[in-house]
Amino acid sequence: MDEQFLKATVSVRGVICTPDEQILTVRRASDGGWELPGGRMNRNEDVTDCLRREINEETALSVTVHQPVHVVSWQNDTDDGRLAVYYHCTATSAEVTLSQEHTDSAWVSETTARERLSDPQETALGRALDASAKAAVGDD
Repeated sequence: MDEQFLKATVSVRGVICTPDEQILTVRRASDGGWELPGGRMNRNEDVTDCLRREINEETALSVTVHQPVHVVSWQNDTDDGRLAVYYHCTATSAEVTLSQEHTDSAWVSETTARERLSDPQETALGRALDASAKAAVGDD
């Protein structure tokens, strides 16, 4: 069997939820698209440390990282491998200060977030909200 293993850049993103199910979305400066905050891992970086660092750099938020909710891999337009891991997160504050990577942010409803996000991020959103609901009733 000739296996071809994925060689990919790894990124982590947070589905940051409030208790009333508002989700943070950020608008990319590069193309105006909306996304979940996060970014690429550095070599030898702990995954949750990376996610907290990336979210803090992009939004100035401090978050609690809960469980992973979705993983997706793909080849980009230049045939480079990509792997993204999405985590359910909660924030201690809703006050966002953006980096230069983004031009806008909004805490939005599930419906609005689903309209803004790509399919993999929309899947992560649904799974994070399910995890949040289970945690709220003590069903971890």
